[in-house]
Amino acid sequence: MIKFLFPVLACGLSFSSLAQQGDDGNPGEQGPPRWGLGLGAVVTDSPYAGEGTKVMPFPLLGYNGDHFYVEGLTAGWKFIENNSFNAAVVAKMRMDGFDVKDLGRRELAANGIDYRLLDDRDKGLDLGTKLVWRGGFGELEFEALADVTDASGGQEASLQYGYGFGVGKGQLTPNVGVTWQSKDMGNYYYGTLKEEVARGVVDYRPGSVTVPHVGVSYFRPLGEKWSMMGFAQYKLLPDKITDSPLIERDTDGSATVFLGIMRGF
Repeated sequence: MIKFLFPVLACGLSFSSLAQQGDDGNPGEQGPPRWGLGLGAVVTDSPYAGEGTKVMPFPLLGYNGDHFYVEGLTAGWKFIENNSFNAAVVAKMRMDGFDVKDLGRRELAANGIDYRLLDDRDKGLDLGTKLVWRGGFGELEFEALADVTDASGGQEASLQYGYGFGVGKGQLTPNVGVTWQSKDMGNYYYGTLKEEVARGVVDYRPGSVTVPHVGVSYFRPLGEKWSMMGFAQYKLLPDKITDSPLIERDTDGSATVFLGIMRGF
């Protein structure tokens, strides 16, 4: 699905986890690092027909300033920040979609589609807001985004809850969440386009879609400067998506696993 990655990838872990550690891996000592550089790899089980499992190594980049921050493919400006609540304006690269050449011709044909009649689904840039509540109850995160590049021209809203606890010298955070995508976004990434239908492709438009997910993340300091991180996530795809002729037959969900190591500066 993503043959060439941008220099960084949104890994699903907040760089603030690293920034909260001191230079020796203990909270509060000598101040938090602002920069993080490292390497990571993500394994994705694509739901698109014939695309299969992708293993993608990439460099990691993070920055945590007084207001501005960068976390992988997300950049934000925090206009409210305290121990219990953060609010930020965010810009985020959307890596959804596919290149037709990466799909399986036989798998598409089995779904009644000639791959030569399809168009690529482009990546995009979203703008919106991110709100985070933290406390003894865990962490609740809400994000509302809109596609400003007109790839899909749609909107997305997501809600995620996680509760972290110590495991050895690290922190394990199980999480659960749900993402809603507007009909424009759902039709673009999981349906067939008007131009494709005019060429003879079946007309399929799922409309708005709601995708729940479960996951777990892990963060552990390694010595004075280094940290390791990882996450696993499984998306439960609704019938509106799995019934699409663009999706692999008998697909119920999509799994992603990430592992990375980062040095703070």
